[in-house]
Amino acid sequence: MQNDLLRNKVIVITGAFGGIGLAIAKACLDAGAQVLLHGRHERDLTSALGYLDGGERVAPYVGDVTRDNFAVDLVEMATRYFGKINGIVNNAAYVVSSHVNDTTLPLFREVLEVNTLAPFAIIQAALPHLAETKGAVVNIGSVNAYAGEPGLLAYSVSKGALMTLTRNLGDSLHRDFGIRVNQLNVGWVLTEKEQERKVGHGLPPDWYKLISPMYAPARRLLDPMEVANSAVLWLSDSLGPVSGQAIELEQHPIIGRNPEKNLDVLDTD
Repeated sequence: MQNDLLRNKVIVITGAFGGIGLAIAKACLDAGAQVLLHGRHERDLTSALGYLDGGERVAPYVGDVTRDNFAVDLVEMATRYFGKINGIVNNAAYVVSSHVNDTTLPLFREVLEVNTLAPFAIIQAALPHLAETKGAVVNIGSVNAYAGEPGLLAYSVSKGALMTLTRNLGDSLHRDFGIRVNQLNVGWVLTEKEQERKVGHGLPPDWYKLISPMYAPARRLLDPMEVANSAVLWLSDSLGPVSGQAIELEQHPIIGRNPEKNLDVLDTD
């Protein structure tokens, strides 16, 4: 999607060496932005940079979001390289299966550290720079923030907490500093990691072509770039003063559906 929505803006994106984060980075570059590209593993950096082909408009940063002083170092890198920060996309996430009987406190704490506390720390560290540019924050959440699946207990709670953080800061930071904070609660997206997870769970390699219309009325899953295009819009100035919102990116209502009798994920008829 070529446009000028983010021309001359500097956007910091975490968890952006693959999947949704990399798609957001690509969309931001196409919209005219400069991007600080964060990822956890050096091994994924070369392919990410090759895919983006952004030249000097992309600066990479490798690190663990739970590390002490990570947020301060990330912000310092962005301002040193680009001179300012106009937007932040908190996309880095820890998706892990956990039920009530196997969710240990150390695991729960780790999930909260990555999915909730790290985004807070990054926003806090970037606050002076975002206030100067009247910038925007987009937190990448999940439809699991609304109770969530039984097998995603810790993840669901962390995304619910992130949504409360978004609404709280979206009010106070907008009022006090002119910073907009919003959240995209993303539904089922076909990323490379989702493909690996489902095949690892025993589904066939083409499982995504067999999804029941109960879960995918469009007979397909969301594409990462469709999420990315929405992120660009919320990072831009196009929506004016809108802040503190959680927007569902899914192809069916999250609340109030008319369920079918057959709730199998795959449509095998």
